[in-house]
Amino acid sequence: MRPGLSLLIGLAVSSPAMAFAEGAGGSYRGIATMYYTLMWGILCYGLYDTFGKTALYVGAPLLAIGTYFMLPPG
Repeated sequence: MRPGLSLLIGLAVSSPAMAFAEGAGGSYRGIATMYYTLMWGILCYGLYDTFGKTALYVGAPLLAIGTYFMLPPG
């Protein structure tokens, strides 16, 4: 439970840009950012739970880069 809580706190602190709403006629990048961040957190917890801390340290940045490139153009 403690790694999950730490991950949620880290996500809340590290991504303040999710709080900014886009104006009328904006793209889906804001909601996609929140969706992919949640998906990244779940996948990172799965890495930690299945393979341990070392796999998390290696896999989390790779997952973050992958989810960033999956975002729609803004």
